[in-house]
Amino acid sequence: MTNEPFFRKDAQGRFHPTRVGIGPWTGTSLHGRLIIGLLGAEIERQYRTPDYMPSRLTVDMYKLPDLSPVEVVTRVVKDGYRIKVVDAEFISGGESAGRATCQLLRRTENPPGNVWTSPNWEAPKPADIAPPQDQRGGLGGMWQVRQIAGGFGQPGMPRRIWMAEVRELVEGEPFTPFARVATAADFVSPFANSGDQGLAYINSDATIYMHREPVTDWIGFEVTGHGATDGVAVAECRLYDEQGAIGSASCTALAQKRKV
Repeated sequence: MTNEPFFRKDAQGRFHPTRVGIGPWTGTSLHGRLIIGLLGAEIERQYRTPDYMPSRLTVDMYKLPDLSPVEVVTRVVKDGYRIKVVDAEFISGGESAGRATCQLLRRTENPPGNVWTSPNWEAPKPADIAPPQDQRGGLGGMWQVRQIAGGFGQPGMPRRIWMAEVRELVEGEPFTPFARVATAADFVSPFANSGDQGLAYINSDATIYMHREPVTDWIGFEVTGHGATDGVAVAECRLYDEQGAIGSASCTALAQKRKV
């Protein structure tokens, strides 16, 4: 990657955000995808082994962090043979801005028998879809997309899209498949919660469920649900790589006005 990364790491293990990670809400705070991505990446870096699958990651986001240096503090909750649970906290400028819980499950084999599963989408590959006219990608260069069906604020279903990263999360550290999904997962909120007057919900969390990791760089999002009452929304997407379904992502969100 030649684009500026989202974070640079110093000799003390602190992460220094760059301005390319600024999100859409205040003009000075980091995008939520970076909180989710960094927490997931650090949990994986410190505790992942080949025998275990990071099957669920839940991240609570309760403060919009600025460009202050970031520390990620982790804690093992359960270190079992079949199940491992790890917590992590995103500390920005000395204050907690988010926390994560990750469940890692030991790989074995599927039991015998057939279990119903929803069919995979029928979608063209990213390479077969023309890129958008604005070559900078999302938020002026934070990611790239290939639109499949529907779009932000468009009525009706389906809404389907491919997304790929264009920057390193942490300088000098290539994306792992898990970190790639974790960083992209925040997209479930704007894609599922945007309406005909734009996006007016800010998500306060995100949860990823995966039964396998992606084997390609592109992550597919298919909106499967949105509901809102009294300014509180929930949204869900099914997740894909170019070979088929890998899991799902969901979020809760609050009605929000932009300050910029």
